[in-house]
Amino acid sequence: MSKLINIGFGNVVNTDKVVAVVSPDAAPIKRMVQSAKESGRCIDATQGRKTKAVLITNSDMLILSALQPETIAKRFGTFYENDLKGEQDG
Repeated sequence: MSKLINIGFGNVVNTDKVVAVVSPDAAPIKRMVQSAKESGRCIDATQGRKTKAVLITNSDMLILSALQPETIAKRFGTFYENDLKGEQDG
C-alpha cells in the first residue's frame, strides 16, 4: 500500500516512488539538479527557500525540498540514526 509523506509546506510524495533522499551539497548532485531543471524533470517544493534535500524518484524525476534529509528519512520510517551510528563506529 502506498504511503504519502509530507516533504514540507503541505507537499507530499508517494514513498513507493522515492529511490533516494540526498543532500544537494555535493557537486554531482548539483549537476544532476541543474540537468533535471533544464530538461523539465525537476519539481521544486521548497516554496522559495534554500534546497536542503533532493528526492530522487524511480521515474528519473528530482524533487527539491527545504527540509533536511534526516527529517525526511525519519518520516519515511527508516532507522537513519542507526545507520549514522554504524558509520561513526567503523
